[in-house]
Amino acid sequence: MPGIVLVGTQWGDEGKGKVTDLIARDFDYVVRFQGGNNAGHTVIHGDRRLALHLIPSGIMYPSITPLIGNGCVIDPRVLIEEMDMLEKDGLSTERLLVSGNAHLIMPYHRALDAESERRLGSNEIGTTKRGIGPAYQDKAARSGIRVQDLLDEHIFRLKVRTALVEKNDLLVKLYGAQPFDADAVCDEYLSYAPRIIPHITESGQLLNEALRLGQWVLFEGAQGTLLDIDHGTYPFVTSSSCTAGGAAIGSGVGPTTISKVLGIAKAYITRVGSGPFPTELSDETGALLGDVGAEFGVTTGRARRCGWYDAVIMRYAAEVNGLTDLCITKLDVLSCLDTIKICVAYEHDGRRYTTVPGSQTAFHYAQPVYEEMPGWRTDITGCRSFEELPRQAQDYIARIEELAGVPASLIAVGPDRSQTIMRGWSTRQGEGAVQGERGL
Repeated sequence: MPGIVLVGTQWGDEGKGKVTDLIARDFDYVVRFQGGNNAGHTVIHGDRRLALHLIPSGIMYPSITPLIGNGCVIDPRVLIEEMDMLEKDGLSTERLLVSGNAHLIMPYHRALDAESERRLGSNEIGTTKRGIGPAYQDKAARSGIRVQDLLDEHIFRLKVRTALVEKNDLLVKLYGAQPFDADAVCDEYLSYAPRIIPHITESGQLLNEALRLGQWVLFEGAQGTLLDIDHGTYPFVTSSSCTAGGAAIGSGVGPTTISKVLGIAKAYITRVGSGPFPTELSDETGALLGDVGAEFGVTTGRARRCGWYDAVIMRYAAEVNGLTDLCITKLDVLSCLDTIKICVAYEHDGRRYTTVPGSQTAFHYAQPVYEEMPGWRTDITGCRSFEELPRQAQDYIARIEELAGVPASLIAVGPDRSQTIMRGWSTRQGEGAVQGERGL
């Protein structure tokens, strides 16, 4: 059966956690394949909202094995805190698996991240200061420390001491910060080992065997296409591969095991942190969207910048990810508006763009070209079929599909799992979905 990738198509915060939570029951494995605790998913357990930063959303289902893949970077303290939070809420983490090849975020990574941002001043990238970038830097430089190193205390201590020769020099001589004591760092991290070691696995072998046996695997992206290290709005990006291709690399499976790519997009668009944002609304409409949509980051609590839906970005994301299906989230938020705009192109220096410009300068100064559509000004949170939506909302979705060249197979009209319209997205059990030409 298929391996299916779920990715964000904007700058993250598209509602991937809710969608994963919604469709995950059909899968045997849910795999997080990139990023670290710089991203977050909000899932609902009973009457509680739980914020997950590392553990895949599939942890909510006792029949699913959640796995943190080799493409991730892991802060073990944060991982254990999340495990404790879930256990306290009655959710077992016994099934959680962690790739031994995933890299560890060390205390000096967090320090270097914060000092680098401080030194950049007004030119800062806008990182979460959680050590993600420096951890990936060490991975690329072949000087990183991996989860499997916790299995051998001698190797672990040797690697930490070696790393701190350089890291302490940077912290003290370049940033004027305090150095780290190698023994203290080792003692702290080795104290985490008994909690983590029982969960270590070889993710590639495990997942390939599962796929051969016909099991279903969902690859869960943590951030958005425009934050991808290669295909995002560089340098205002994260340090890993957020696009669908990253799922194969970050979990150890071959690309031919992936048969569907589900792209998640808000009915408008948001961004956290610095960087260009062509359709940003720095007015009352932007503030209204932020207020009605409760646009605050799960991980940082920072207010998100809000703007009109950007079909240029979606067209780009559809191509880069090879999208087969769309899920449009937060359509209900737009119910507060009389008219709605869609960006259909950019203009810069006398040239018109219908996909993301190859030039950073052109993207930064791009002027959006809008189409305006009528709003619906009615509550749609109770709609459970496409036909129940107001005609104006149906037309809005149809225009999004037309511009993206991808069908919207799921439409979220509220925050709860039940507030989702299924348009041909079939489930493994055949429940809760309309079987149609766009089904799985």
